[in-house]
Amino acid sequence: MSKAQVRVTLLALLLPLLLNATHILYNNILKPEVSTNIEKMGTELSAKTGINAYVVATNEPFPERYNLVEYSKKYEDNMSKPYVLFIFAPYAVITNESRQKGRVGFIASSSEVKKLYDYDEVRDAAIDVVAAKDQNSDEDKHNIGVLQGYSELADQIGKSMGVKMTTTIPDDTSFVINILKIFVYTGSIFVFWIFLLRPLIMRIKNGKQ
Repeated sequence: MSKAQVRVTLLALLLPLLLNATHILYNNILKPEVSTNIEKMGTELSAKTGINAYVVATNEPFPERYNLVEYSKKYEDNMSKPYVLFIFAPYAVITNESRQKGRVGFIASSSEVKKLYDYDEVRDAAIDVVAAKDQNSDEDKHNIGVLQGYSELADQIGKSMGVKMTTTIPDDTSFVINILKIFVYTGSIFVFWIFLLRPLIMRIKNGKQ
């Protein structure tokens, strides 16, 4: 068999796996770097434990008492069992009276999978950063909340099944703050380039011409 034929054969075998490799089913919140980290953790978790951890990060303003389990069924065709679906909806209404917003859900494909993690601990990992009163933007805190919650979920499942995860992030407040700082600095540099430095360089070039 020639090298070309071998490559075609390998591609044919791997293509179905690649097409189903994504662990983020829906997203209009996450930054690219956060999505990349989640995919790395999800891939490692699936390879080591056989458990698939999926994410739906949505800014949809779900009404009070909206059924997240029913909502999750729209993604069933895109998930492989056994799985846990992590739904992060920061603009979902908790109660109309209090006007509080933000819901998190972890939906397991079976009771056996649900026993592999502590729901309250994983939920708290996702919402503690978001609930913090600081100068960081909601966008940054939402990103860190999803990343921290997913990491805690992967760590707990791995620990329950006797494997050590290597791509998860430390459950450390200072580490989370550092990530937030990176997001802020990156955004500041981008704004500086677009609105100040780049126009200045263009004016200098045009002046020389």
